[in-house]
Amino acid sequence: MTLVQARPGTPLPVERGVPGRIRVISGITVASLALLFAALAVGSSAARDGLQVIGRDAGPQVVATAGLYLALSDMDAQVANVLVMGDGYPREREAAVTRYEQQRSVANQALLKAFELSGDNPAERRTVQSVLDALGRYERLAGQALLLDERSGHAPGPPPGEVVRAYRDATDLMRQVLLPQAYNLTLENGTIVRRTYDEKAFTVPLVRDAVVVAGVIAIGCLIWLQIFLARRFRRILGPALMAATVITAVALVSGVSVLGQDLRALRTAKSDGFDSVLTLAKARAISNSMQGDQSRYLLDEERADTYEHTYLDKSMSVIYFEAGNLDTYHRKVTTGAKDFLGLLGPELVGKQGNDALEAYRDFQAADVKFRRLVLGGQANEAVAERLGPVTTTFTAYDEALLELAETHQGVFKRAIDRGEGALNTLWLLLPFAIGAIGLLVIAGVWPRLKEYR
Repeated sequence: MTLVQARPGTPLPVERGVPGRIRVISGITVASLALLFAALAVGSSAARDGLQVIGRDAGPQVVATAGLYLALSDMDAQVANVLVMGDGYPREREAAVTRYEQQRSVANQALLKAFELSGDNPAERRTVQSVLDALGRYERLAGQALLLDERSGHAPGPPPGEVVRAYRDATDLMRQVLLPQAYNLTLENGTIVRRTYDEKAFTVPLVRDAVVVAGVIAIGCLIWLQIFLARRFRRILGPALMAATVITAVALVSGVSVLGQDLRALRTAKSDGFDSVLTLAKARAISNSMQGDQSRYLLDEERADTYEHTYLDKSMSVIYFEAGNLDTYHRKVTTGAKDFLGLLGPELVGKQGNDALEAYRDFQAADVKFRRLVLGGQANEAVAERLGPVTTTFTAYDEALLELAETHQGVFKRAIDRGEGALNTLWLLLPFAIGAIGLLVIAGVWPRLKEYR
């Protein structure tokens, strides 16, 4: 038998060309499928990282450090409360001292969390160390004021001058050094959450679009492969490749849907959860310092005007009304004006928001009566008002803010859980989808290749 050698440039026999084309198209199809699942992996990893940082790591720690401001301001308020009580309210005095110790423990825990959150950032670590040092100095000064007050045994109302001077040093350190540093520490730590959210809000939609493009390409390649095989072998479309196409389409739709859910979960957790919780924590802290100014207004006659102005400034930062003095502010709050801004402006919506606003108005109304007693020289009655109706109305107001915060905390937690749950489901199903598609592609292509063996 004579062997015929193909001349250079002569087309390959059909038996060699078709298997090669099948392998090429199959390879392109597999590559497009790999691209699709790689895009899904990148997108879901980015979303999971954002949910982890905002929902489990930095977010809760930032809220905890926001509690530092509240704890510090409450410590100073409790010292002022003890000093105005004198020897007339032993039970209330003991309760105030106990609360002072509790808030000191809370402050120390918040500083520990802030130190953990600072990581390797030297500037933030120096800030935490500075707060710790200043807190130690404050405790010494406050302890000195409390000791002098206990020795003096004065009646309820303004304490002796030496007590007031010792307390001035302590409260000046608190208001001018500790509280600003604590507030800045919360702002610095909050940048971690904001930076993470901004990054993921940009990355996740971008990767989601890449998933759509990769999925369309993968489905197109699968259809191309089926059409080629159907035309070449004069058969109807293979069920294996059709099933692979359907599973790929389901994986694409599911992946895009999950990434969309995660993006919405991040947005809800950040905007409706974290931001509101942090805002309410700041409002509670400022409000606590504000009601501490009531005691300071009573105990330090020389600085009474100063404490009245700081009370007004803090009130206007919480709920803002255009007012040049405290009397005008009181009138606008208690007359029910509704056009207000301030920290709580966006938060006081719905029934809970209205309840908090009404509680705030009751607190300000109690403040009016308290100041009239002070100006009338009725120190004992003013102390009783401060420890009675004023404290009662403030407690109701603070509890209303706490309920609001817990509501937003629930929104925050549910959004994070929902986002993580969708991701967990996706990651549970993806391996099965990848394996099934791979097996189906092989089942659809391999029998055709065997025909050329």
